Amino acid sequence: MSEAMWGGRFAKTTDEMINDFQASISFDKRMYREDIAGSIAHATMLATCGIISGADRDAIIGGLKDILAKIENGEFSFDVALEDIHMNIEKRLTDAIGDAGARLHTARSRNDQVALDTHMYVRRETVEVLRLILDMQRALIETAKKNADVMMPGYTHLQRAQPILFAHHLLAYFSMLARDFERFRGVYARADIMPLGAGALAGTTFPIDRKMVADALHFDRIYTNSLDAVSDRDYIMEFLFAASILMVHLSRLSEETILWCSREFSFVELDDAHCTGSSMMPQTKNPDVSELVRGKTGRVAGHLMAMLMTVKGLPLAYNKDLQEDKEGVFDAIDTVKFSLAVYARILRGMKVRKDVMRRAVEEDFSNATDLADYLAKKGLPFRKAHAVAGEAVGYCIEKKKWLQDLSMDEFKKLSPLFDEDIREAILPETCVKNRDSLGGTSNAQVEAQLAAADALVAEEEKETDGLASKQVNVV
Repeated sequence: MSEAMWGGRFAKTTDEMINDFQASISFDKRMYREDIAGSIAHATMLATCGIISGADRDAIIGGLKDILAKIENGEFSFDVALEDIHMNIEKRLTDAIGDAGARLHTARSRNDQVALDTHMYVRRETVEVLRLILDMQRALIETAKKNADVMMPGYTHLQRAQPILFAHHLLAYFSMLARDFERFRGVYARADIMPLGAGALAGTTFPIDRKMVADALHFDRIYTNSLDAVSDRDYIMEFLFAASILMVHLSRLSEETILWCSREFSFVELDDAHCTGSSMMPQTKNPDVSELVRGKTGRVAGHLMAMLMTVKGLPLAYNKDLQEDKEGVFDAIDTVKFSLAVYARILRGMKVRKDVMRRAVEEDFSNATDLADYLAKKGLPFRKAHAVAGEAVGYCIEKKKWLQDLSMDEFKKLSPLFDEDIREAILPETCVKNRDSLGGTSNAQVEAQLAAADALVAEEEKETDGLASKQVNVV
């Protein structure tokens, strides 16, 4: 007969290669705290409902806390033959306290147990991601405020388009992260549903109290369908979706950082502590971290696609395929947390080359739209004003000049509507100042955006602290 904890109907022990193939302990052992917390809540409920004795409950809780201490002190040996974190802990508990440990699994299946652990783990890690998004947002605000008067070219098609404030550019990423925060808040809500009590798929014959367990583990809701409880992985797919979009945002910032610190742009200089060099070329200073974040974006998006493909054809309820939910989301969690943490450091250590950016907005034609706007405000239809501005740019290219270098005679030949005030109208500062529409790049609008960003971060921080206070700690 098999010696496995589920092996009563098996005449043979499991092939060692099969054991290795199906075991998940190498990666799901990171959920040991969730598994122990869930088991303590389950044992407490069983005793309260009269399903096990108070003495058994006390022995179980004492034994589980002892196992927790051993794991955290590095004194616990995980066994691949026991497959997963749940059976490793249960076997060690039963060895330590006897029949009381064997009663812990009453009214519970590994199907709803693993679902519980994963819900709690994703819920806890989502709070950590929210904290890191907040810190990244703070880093963007700090860098924007420190460089509030810095102008740079805004780009379309990677061509210089119009002058903008560097702070305005950074706040675009703040807005992306604000949406990321909202998405992860939604992930938390979908992870905050308690599956324990669903059993293998159909519930249990024991008179359990699922609400008591949900309250003990700080869940706001309980699955109302046992089949759904053990088969639902929506919250994992949502986490991976939110993580993929977040990584895309960081990848876009990475691409710009890589461009900005290149010799061709020289807009910023990264701190030496955040770069590496070449083993062959002594002059190089490489933005490796930005490149890695850009590269790891594909890895996280790959985990999303893998999870979608895993679930798409599964019949209800539990199937072993669902074990594939963990490695991808664990790796995505680690990748997202690293990427956010390291980027906050990069932003805070980055030196902004104000002089180079200023030169970039002076030595280009990004003020051509303002020249057209000037004529439109003088009464010329915009399409005709646009044509005059285009003609002015063509003339300057031919004469190797910039618009601000044109004499008043040259302006008048282009249009009699030009007057002396055109020179001020096409200064970079004026181009920025005049874009005062809601959400624009003017100094006043950017100040308002920064104030709104400060207020939003305060709200997000309060919300995150509230979610963090709901997490279960085993002591």
